[in-house]
Amino acid sequence: MDFVHPVEAVIPGTQGRVLAVLAETTAELNLRTVARLASVSPAQTSRVFPGLVELGIVERREVPPSSLFRLSRQNVAAQVVVELARSRDIALHQMGSAAGELPVPPVSVIIFGSFARREADWHSDIDAVIVRPDGIDADDDTWIAGVEQWREAVRAITGNPVEVIETAQTDAAMKLSSKRSLWRDVARDGVVVHGATLDELQGAVRT
Repeated sequence: MDFVHPVEAVIPGTQGRVLAVLAETTAELNLRTVARLASVSPAQTSRVFPGLVELGIVERREVPPSSLFRLSRQNVAAQVVVELARSRDIALHQMGSAAGELPVPPVSVIIFGSFARREADWHSDIDAVIVRPDGIDADDDTWIAGVEQWREAVRAITGNPVEVIETAQTDAAMKLSSKRSLWRDVARDGVVVHGATLDELQGAVRT
């Protein structure tokens, strides 16, 4: 999935670009503003608006000498567009829910890299750190199966390859406080979707 331009990925062309702009605001916008924000010409924008208005996805209000447009958020199709625009946030929530359903819940699950930085497109991996409880061995069969279950769930949620770094809780605290570039990235950009926060993990070292 392209999480940078999720609406345009599913609804290609001018129509997708216009809908993506309208999904990001509840304000009324004139045609030229929509065209500028969508990076398409006013002529292209004017061609797609009549159909969107006829479908009830977009509302049009005449304010002479111009018209104002906004997404009709009561419309079921428009609601789908809004959900598409929120794909990243929805995916993060579902990643966390999937972690909470594992037979051995992780201490923490942290998403980092391009997805955390809001830069993930369809070519991007979903990079994650899964923190194992200190009382669970790395070769515990139930734990290993759970990590693979989570990886498969996230692949299904996002459509993107999933790369997992696994570490024990004590080791994670030490690594997050280290100078290694990978762990600096995790500490700086990481988004916790389940369990202990980054501050809580790092607090294990400080205390």
